[in-house]
Amino acid sequence: MSSTQKTVMIIEDEPDVSELFAEMMRVSGFRVLKSYTGTPAMGLIAQERPDAIILDIMMPDVSGLEVLRYMRRRPELAKIPVIIVSALSTPSDIRTGLDAGASVYLTKPVGYVDLKNAVDRLILGT
Repeated sequence: MSSTQKTVMIIEDEPDVSELFAEMMRVSGFRVLKSYTGTPAMGLIAQERPDAIILDIMMPDVSGLEVLRYMRRRPELAKIPVIIVSALSTPSDIRTGLDAGASVYLTKPVGYVDLKNAVDRLILGT
C-alpha cells in the first residue's frame, strides 16, 4: 500500500448503516470520514477533499442529490467520485442520481464486494 492512505467519506443518516460502510472501507485500507447529515457534510467535503464519497440520498436535512449538485458546481470538488448507495431503486431514481453527477449508483442492501469494487475502481482505477 502507498504511504498516502486514501480517504473515503460516508454520508449516511442511519448510524448502523454508516458504521457498516465505514468498517467495509477500513478493512479495505481506507481512512474513513463520516457525516450523518448533508449540510455539515458539504463543509467537511470542502475542507477534507476526500478521494471518494459514499452518499445516501434520503437524509433528514438536505437530500444527497443536493450535496452532489453542490459538489458538481464547485470546480475544486467536481472531480471527486461519488457512489450513491440508496434504497431508491427505480430506473428513474437511478437516472436522476447519475444525471446529478454520481459516478456509480448502488441500491441497498449493498454487499461488501460490490461497494469495495466500486470504490477501488474509482480511487485506484482497478
